[in-house]
Amino acid sequence: MIEAIAYAIHVIFRAYIYLVFARVIFSWIRVDPYHPFWGPILRFVFQATEPIMEPVRRVLPNMGGLDFSPIVVLIGLDIVRGLLIQLLLGLA
Repeated sequence: MIEAIAYAIHVIFRAYIYLVFARVIFSWIRVDPYHPFWGPILRFVFQATEPIMEPVRRVLPNMGGLDFSPIVVLIGLDIVRGLLIQLLLGLA
């Protein structure tokens, strides 16, 4: 049972990591936010990742147009995922 919960946590964190990567890719290319297909996807990705990216962006110093918040978020997500899974598996 605990292994299933640990696996679910792993899958949820992995999906969020993919959303952060999608946000990075969308920031590199120009996508029309009003496009009938890409617009809703773009809005979903930005709305799903902004609650974590914005506080990290506020803490990081201004790097002259470079945004390192995705790197910090990805590292933080991986650390939290690992700690949660180790905590769960340690209880088993």
